Amino acid sequence: MKTILDSYQLNLTIQRLAYEIIERHDDLSEMVLIGIQPRGVFLSDRIVAHIRQLYPSVPLKYGKLDITFYRDDVRGELHQANETDIPFSIENKRTILIDDVLYKGRTTRAALDALLAFGRPLQVELCVLIDRRFSRELPIQPDYCGKAIDSIMSQRVTVKWDKEEVVLF
Repeated sequence: MKTILDSYQLNLTIQRLAYEIIERHDDLSEMVLIGIQPRGVFLSDRIVAHIRQLYPSVPLKYGKLDITFYRDDVRGELHQANETDIPFSIENKRTILIDDVLYKGRTTRAALDALLAFGRPLQVELCVLIDRRFSRELPIQPDYCGKAIDSIMSQRVTVKWDKEEVVLF
């Protein structure tokens, strides 16, 4: 086991991602942040909290998206769906999908499919904490990346939110 980000580094990385999002978007009220269930929500909650702390008067739109039934790589099993909570339209909005680890790209592809049920966004960006950059099966790249790592297929990246660390097994 190797620690990729310790608690201090993880918090700095989350703050940096929040600042990068703010820098790229002049009008935060026209931006929509969507956390991908289940693990991306832990990251998106923290990013949104940081942005709201910096800009308390801006009406920031934040939702959570379940992609369980949009996945193409998990079949033939009974699945427990997570909660989707998007109480607004994303029609013509700059939308940022947030997830913890970008691996093969299938979660992001499923999120793009699921997102269309809520409108057609003007633009979709992807924010991830960890990018396992050489393992992609689909042509998906993050717009915001906390840390890019090189790993082999047999390794696993785990974000331990309770211990505030990211580890590689």
